[in-house]
Amino acid sequence: MVPWIARNFICPLHERLLGRPTMRYVRDLEASQWWSPDELVEFQREKLRALLHHAWSNVPFYRARLDEANIKPQRDDPFDALKRLPMLDKTQIRADLSDMLWHRAAGGLFKYNTGGSTGQPLTFYIDRRRQACDQAGRIRTHRWFGVDLGERELWLWGSPVELEHADRLKRWRDRLFNHRLLNAFSMSAEAMDAYLQELDRFEPACLFGYPSSIAHLVEHARHTGFHLRRKSLRAVFVTGEVCYPHQRETIAEYFGVPVADGYGSRDGGFIAHQCEQGTVHIMAENLIVEIIENGKPVLQGQEGEIVITHLDAYGMPFIRYRTGDRGRLKAGRCSCGRGLPMMDAVQGRHTDFVYMPDGTSKHALCVIYVMREMPGVTRFRVTQRADFAIEVDIVPDAQGGDVSPGVIRATLRRTLSNAVDVSVRFVADIDCDDAGKYRHVISYAHPPAGQTETTRKELTHV
Repeated sequence: MVPWIARNFICPLHERLLGRPTMRYVRDLEASQWWSPDELVEFQREKLRALLHHAWSNVPFYRARLDEANIKPQRDDPFDALKRLPMLDKTQIRADLSDMLWHRAAGGLFKYNTGGSTGQPLTFYIDRRRQACDQAGRIRTHRWFGVDLGERELWLWGSPVELEHADRLKRWRDRLFNHRLLNAFSMSAEAMDAYLQELDRFEPACLFGYPSSIAHLVEHARHTGFHLRRKSLRAVFVTGEVCYPHQRETIAEYFGVPVADGYGSRDGGFIAHQCEQGTVHIMAENLIVEIIENGKPVLQGQEGEIVITHLDAYGMPFIRYRTGDRGRLKAGRCSCGRGLPMMDAVQGRHTDFVYMPDGTSKHALCVIYVMREMPGVTRFRVTQRADFAIEVDIVPDAQGGDVSPGVIRATLRRTLSNAVDVSVRFVADIDCDDAGKYRHVISYAHPPAGQTETTRKELTHV
């Protein structure tokens, strides 16, 4: 599809048919990013006031919560009110989901699930307004690097939603939008050869994906001596896990374009993104970000847990939501000239690969998504030994759900490789790491032969 047609006709028509005012939001964001920090704070104040009033009026869970804190949304200063509210966590959402929804949201509510890469998956709902705001934020940040709506974009990704529909509606829609999807769940040498050929043939304006997967692809290209034309590429956008400095260096050196890190999640929304100066900017028109430690806000520059309030999540409000990730707010104003607040790069998420005896490597999320669907499983951890064997620890459902070790073994061998031994054991609990997160996949196996030491360090945890 010609980019001009996709940008000016196909994409706006698609958003209009879905009832999402995305393009209007994009125009608004293009202007508001240049406001002063004080103007953005006042804008947040009024949006937060409206959100709290809506939540009290229409959402039973928040009406009770605001009343318990003696908060009058129309009278009290919204920022003071926000600090008086307790934080929201995933356990509360699972317990009170039905009381957290506004069923009269324009366009309806849409069910989502988190990937569960750092804990149990979470079910939640999003309305059209929030969808449009998150999408508009992504369009704006792409433009920071000269990549506009409708230009060719190649994804190295592994979301089961995208992959499930890749052969049907999604593939047809991707052609209209100039998107192309490559499967990060399958990173064999043969697959990566094909990915590099597709990258060269498709000539995208940007590449989008997990930093570990893209760095892995680059190391394979170097090992095989593949020379990319790179004529059209303007940026590489990474997200979904921590982008470590050596990964950024590897990617930037090979592609010769900026590597920009985006921070967000399915549940939290599109939270922050790097600008062309390398500064991580918060999407302040749509979110308020607090840094909390031991239940209290910390000073600017101090590290703590990232807690967000999504100002445009009306169908299911996320007010003082604990992301589980850690970061720091930064003082001052970026040299790019935007008034958007700044934060340090987020730490707290990382995903391993698992390796097969034949040299194939697979993104660990392909294991996570399979295991989380197993009936009767409360929590799990998959550990790969140096000899490629897989050990699965299972915390069974307290309700006595039927967990079949045979089914688990067969499913994982089908997902990974029939050449891999899989053992299953039941345990009472699984410990979290020092950051308070559960690592679902840990690999001690060595990368396929021929990979560099840099790749080994970034893909294997010993």
